[in-house]
Amino acid sequence: MEDFRELLDDCVHCGFCLPTCPTYQLWGEEMDSPRGRIHLMSQHEQGEPLSGPMIEHFDRCLGCMACVTACPSGVKYDRLIEVTRAKVEDERPRGRTDRLLREAIFAFFPYPKRLRLLRGPLRAYQASKINMAPLLNRISPTLAAMERLAPPRASHVRLPERVAARGERRAVVGMLTGCVQREFFPGVNAATARVLAMEGCDVVISKDQGCCGALSLHSGRAAEARAFAKKTIETFADVDVVVVNAAGCGSAMKDYGDVLADEPEWAERAREFSAKTRDLTEYLAELGPRATRHPLEITVAYHDACHLAHAQGIRVQPRALLAGIPGLEIREIADPEICCGSAGVYNLLQPEAAGELGDRKAASVSATGADLLVAANPGCSLQIATALRRRGEEIAVAHTAEVLDASIRGIGKEQLSPRR
Repeated sequence: MEDFRELLDDCVHCGFCLPTCPTYQLWGEEMDSPRGRIHLMSQHEQGEPLSGPMIEHFDRCLGCMACVTACPSGVKYDRLIEVTRAKVEDERPRGRTDRLLREAIFAFFPYPKRLRLLRGPLRAYQASKINMAPLLNRISPTLAAMERLAPPRASHVRLPERVAARGERRAVVGMLTGCVQREFFPGVNAATARVLAMEGCDVVISKDQGCCGALSLHSGRAAEARAFAKKTIETFADVDVVVVNAAGCGSAMKDYGDVLADEPEWAERAREFSAKTRDLTEYLAELGPRATRHPLEITVAYHDACHLAHAQGIRVQPRALLAGIPGLEIREIADPEICCGSAGVYNLLQPEAAGELGDRKAASVSATGADLLVAANPGCSLQIATALRRRGEEIAVAHTAEVLDASIRGIGKEQLSPRR
């Protein structure tokens, strides 16, 4: 792994990061900018103990990596904030309430089977139309955010362990089903498997797979992230390509080489695994289209998920795939580089800042006048749809895979309906 001190010294404090940093845009506070946080990291590296205010500035960072894209000096801020958050968790015990909330989140979110247990109570609550928001706001902003951002009801979809290619087989790929994606957006996984199959891929969907470790990695839970990474590497050992349809997951899996760099028995395997990981749109662009696209007369606002655009540098491929559908019109969202405020569990732990960013993004989406919002991350979809509802607006939301699936199968835009 790179030397932390050297990574800090790469920053020349030029300020190119400031216009792209969401929290600096919100508050104009230097210590809530990337270069300000790097200054605090340097202070700690030189012996300054972690203080409450210092930790608060680190906690306020979304980890969106817009600064990485903007930086002319190539500062690896993503590595800096990940390492710093791990130091925070190791060196400074959190208060009881904060600790319990974080433990509750991480006791469920990375475990699909535990998330599945929540689906019944959640479905009953949503069907009851009971409004718990006023009470939850008084008890805890995090609990209130969980209630607002609760995923829509969705029928469980059981995917087979192998989906055969249609026509001549072009490739064999493994598919990550994820945690939140698997349990609350199963239609996205089903669409992903169908699209890959219709493009000539045998799709291997291991029933033993679990969390990739993305949420843990981005929240400073380093040991937990390493354990999830090792399990994921073992799960997909027998395939040459692993396709991922959630931006945060793909970003973390492409970072396994860094995550496990200090473990000799895993370092090489991790680098090889990262090299064979592909976002769905990235892989489909590499493969090239074979299945016929049927027309979809629809206008689409495409949202750049931060962990797809900034972390993986994937912007052109999803737009090109959507543009290849006859009748579909893409409308660009203003300030696409600015995070929507979802950022893993950020919108649960920092609900006020996340809400402001969500409102800004919702206004930009609304201004496009599009029929459909397309995003590559379940958290982004929930965040923006929730913010639009606060404006009294509703928009259909879909994943790129679902739009491609509707076009290839010729089932029409009516299938891409609002998720509420």
